[in-house]
Amino acid sequence: MNLQRVHAILSNKQKVDVFYNEDPVWIQEIKDNVATIGFINRPGEKDVYIEDLYERNLYN
Repeated sequence: MNLQRVHAILSNKQKVDVFYNEDPVWIQEIKDNVATIGFINRPGEKDVYIEDLYERNLYN
C-alpha cells in the first residue's frame, strides 16, 4: 500500500478491509511511512511500514 492510499482510507467514511500478514487490521495513525495498526481479531497493536499493508482483491 502507498501513503496516498492510506490517507484515502483514513478520510473515507466507508469500511475498507486492510490486512497485515493475513490479519485484518485497522489503521490508528500514520507518521511518515509507518502506520500504527490495531488487530481486529486479537488484542494488540503494532507499528508497521505502510508498504506492508494491503487490501484484498477489490474485484472478488
